[in-house]
Amino acid sequence: MNNPDMKTIKTILEEAKTIAVVGLSDKPSRTSYQVAEVLVNAGYRVIPVNPRVEEVFGVQAVGSLNDIEEKVDIVNVFRRSELLKEMVPDVLASEAPVFWAQMGVYDEDVADQLNEAGKTVIMDRCIKVDYASLLNV
Repeated sequence: MNNPDMKTIKTILEEAKTIAVVGLSDKPSRTSYQVAEVLVNAGYRVIPVNPRVEEVFGVQAVGSLNDIEEKVDIVNVFRRSELLKEMVPDVLASEAPVFWAQMGVYDEDVADQLNEAGKTVIMDRCIKVDYASLLNV
């Protein structure tokens, strides 16, 4: 799987305003919460996508990507690799140009499908780490 180069990733992070975080937990001990908290503190609007939580960081959670009514720049995913393929229809139906799967999460077939549909795909990378190394200077 080929992720975009670091210059492209930096541009994505510079231009993004709204990030839908799929699998965002409302528990501060969870990695998804900690990563999203950094994004919120960096000024991004974070939309929690998790049918099992009410809200995170004061933002009402939605059950799926299809429930988001505003423009999303990045879909950031905290789900197991084998569950990524279930997300393809919703990601393709969304206008979000970037699909970002967190560290340890990847599926070559999903990446191929999304790339073919014109989406930028980043997998097996932590958005918090990339933000810190590329923008938080």
